[in-house]
Amino acid sequence: MTRYLPIMLDCEGQHCVVIGGGVVAERKVSGLLEAGAAVKVISPSLTDPLDSLAEKGLLIWMDRTYAPGDLRGAFLVYAATNDRAVNEDVARESRRLGIHVNVASHAEAGNFITPGVVRRGRLTVAVSTSGAGPLAATKIKNVLEKALDAAYEPYLDFVHAMRTRIKEKEPSAEVRGRLLRKLGTLDVLNEMSNGTFIAWSPEDMDAWIAQQRVE
Repeated sequence: MTRYLPIMLDCEGQHCVVIGGGVVAERKVSGLLEAGAAVKVISPSLTDPLDSLAEKGLLIWMDRTYAPGDLRGAFLVYAATNDRAVNEDVARESRRLGIHVNVASHAEAGNFITPGVVRRGRLTVAVSTSGAGPLAATKIKNVLEKALDAAYEPYLDFVHAMRTRIKEKEPSAEVRGRLLRKLGTLDVLNEMSNGTFIAWSPEDMDAWIAQQRVE
């Protein structure tokens, strides 16, 4: 079993190439665009959704088959054609150029995999079964989607706002640490889930910081 290192990549503005224009490529493109990547798709045909994205200028489409040299300057590559040999050619060029590549037809030919993802605003949870199968990963993802309700999005926005406020208001690293630990004990998530949370103003935040600082 290959042991993968879980990481989160900043793809904002990065040049990413998808070889293939089918349903699998469509999923890869969707994830890249969500991450803010600059996407190029190389394929003699596209699904209707991909074609629509190309018409809107949200991706660059090269209407032809893959050719050696297409991957120069890429940050990430997805080999997502229905031709195993083409995918392997893409993987070989990617490796030669030192580019991370995902191969849809057989993951072992690439050097990274794309996990199932659950998003709740700032929260991102990735699910990988390391080859056990997409059905198992989907089942686990569905469990997580039910467990992580919509309250996590405003909750993490609240925590981020408070964390930022604490860092701005408190110069002492020791006191900041104590305040951040106390922040973690607030029952805000349950209040948000139950609909009883009342939003804090900047003045409320400052008052809480001042009170907790002296306790």
